[in-house]
Amino acid sequence: MTDKPDPRRPRPHTRTIVRRAARRLELRSFGLLPELFNHVEGLRAAVAVALPLVLAVTTGRAGLGWAVFAAFWTCLCDSPGPDTQRRRLLAIFVGCGTVISFAGSWIASFAPMAGMIAGPTIVFCAVLWSARIRFGGLLGTLLAVVGVVAVGFPHPPAQAAVQAAAFLGGAVWAYLLINAIWRIDAALPLSRASDAVVVRLLDMAESLVQLGDAQHRDDRWHREHAEHRRAVRLAIERFRSMLERYGEDPSATAPFEQDCEACETLFGALIALDQACIIRAGRIEERAAVAHACKTTLLAWTLSSRSRGRRHDPLDWAAGRLRRLQGQLTDDLFIGCLRAFESALEGLACRQSGTHLQGKAGQARPLHGTSPVALRQAVRQSVGLVVVYLSAIVFQLGYPYWAAMALVVVLQGGARVTWARCLERILGSVLGGMLAWLLVTVSSASPVLVMLAVILAGAAIAVRSVNYTIFVIFLTMLFVIVAEMLQPGAGIASSRMLDNVIGSVTALIAVFTLWPDFGASLKNRIDEGIDANRRYFEAVRRNEPVAEIEQARRGAGLASVEAEIALHDVGGMLRRLFQSGHGGEPLQDLRNTAGEAAMAWHRRLGAQVQSTPIFDEGRFSQVQA
Repeated sequence: MTDKPDPRRPRPHTRTIVRRAARRLELRSFGLLPELFNHVEGLRAAVAVALPLVLAVTTGRAGLGWAVFAAFWTCLCDSPGPDTQRRRLLAIFVGCGTVISFAGSWIASFAPMAGMIAGPTIVFCAVLWSARIRFGGLLGTLLAVVGVVAVGFPHPPAQAAVQAAAFLGGAVWAYLLINAIWRIDAALPLSRASDAVVVRLLDMAESLVQLGDAQHRDDRWHREHAEHRRAVRLAIERFRSMLERYGEDPSATAPFEQDCEACETLFGALIALDQACIIRAGRIEERAAVAHACKTTLLAWTLSSRSRGRRHDPLDWAAGRLRRLQGQLTDDLFIGCLRAFESALEGLACRQSGTHLQGKAGQARPLHGTSPVALRQAVRQSVGLVVVYLSAIVFQLGYPYWAAMALVVVLQGGARVTWARCLERILGSVLGGMLAWLLVTVSSASPVLVMLAVILAGAAIAVRSVNYTIFVIFLTMLFVIVAEMLQPGAGIASSRMLDNVIGSVTALIAVFTLWPDFGASLKNRIDEGIDANRRYFEAVRRNEPVAEIEQARRGAGLASVEAEIALHDVGGMLRRLFQSGHGGEPLQDLRNTAGEAAMAWHRRLGAQVQSTPIFDEGRFSQVQA
């Protein structure tokens, strides 16, 4: 008898397929975050680029190209955070970028080889100085980019001043557009980060609903083992990092702190239910009913943001469903899972009513002096830049500053990040260069190219947080088309591709040779993960306070993720070439330990049933009112 597709089972939605691909990619340190697509920022960036680009094309002044890219870089520098923080970082970029664009161009004109000294010096200073600024990483990278591009255009003082003036004009125009003319809700990234966690929790719950009584695929090791747990934990940590960026404004972060706590609570319950499905604990009817309840509760959360102010809030409906189901269950484990979901709903109800808890993100980290890590990073980029300039001489690169730009943006952090960025930069540059060459070949009319450049600028900013490869595709097309309009020449697209490959490979060589850091060995990562998960289990067994248990659960999740990613990153691949075994079974044991701890904790919750439920209906209704 052949298996036929069940017509009642819905087909995978496009967004579900994309999130499934994202879970595969993030295991190998490649990001794909479709929920961070921001069309409003993209439209604003398109407007920012359009004005200086039209002026440059209509006046025929190629020097105004600096205004175009200054506007684009300023939009790119606008990273999430409170308004005061964003304005401060953008103002620093505008001022320092203007000085660097003048100094780099002028110093590089002193002698034929002066740029080989000026470029690495500017990059070293920018990276080292930005490390002293809170959340100044992107600022330092973009200032370094401005420096290497300025060195690529050596001019005497008068022309260098004109170049700097063009940069200042484009940057100031974008600054005013961002902070005065077209302002966007500064808290929007927090909301998106919160929604991203809920979506991944919903995916996890959906997988348990579809499982039914079938065998769980995580009952044995496979390459994507525990993909939902890993995806949720990474999304929660991105949410926490975003909250940290808003630490200067506790009033803005307080409601989202409650969202984060609710996410942790829901995640713990889903881990317990997931492990119950793996080992087939309890009755299938109760497992399925709880899985459905978890899914509908998460759906209610997603709907609640769209139905605030309605008489019957989705959270109220979900709470009633959880209470009705609770009376029908017999297993303490599943009762405890429902109690956890009820507790999370109570916090969300308080959030919507404006009764916020005191935020924790308001504690700003103290500033520190120059760290050894920042110093090593500055030296790596400076030495790598010298190698790029020497390669430009040997290979006679037409646009060596493109290779220098590639090195600066690829050489970030340790081997894992640099390896991933190297591959993404090369792939994006090749695809973008080919597409740009095709577009320029089809039509070289200025109005068409201007329209394409404006669209590409907006698209690049809109997807900059979604995926680095996609961002580089649009970025490469933008640079090639603008260069073709303002400084036409043969082979711009091919030069862009070749230069990016050379710069990216040089960055990889630099991180492999200068203080190589592949992280701890896979065995050590697994051992650390097992220890963290045992601490979590022991915390539950000893009935430690809830806060300590939640902290231990987070530590166990982070250690598990680190071990699993270490198996698939560049360090893990190199080790597998010389060592036998893949570490799969220990990683499976590691996740099972975490699941057993979660089950024990929620059994404890279920056993503490009293006459007054944790989630009091009257108190919930009062909060809603």
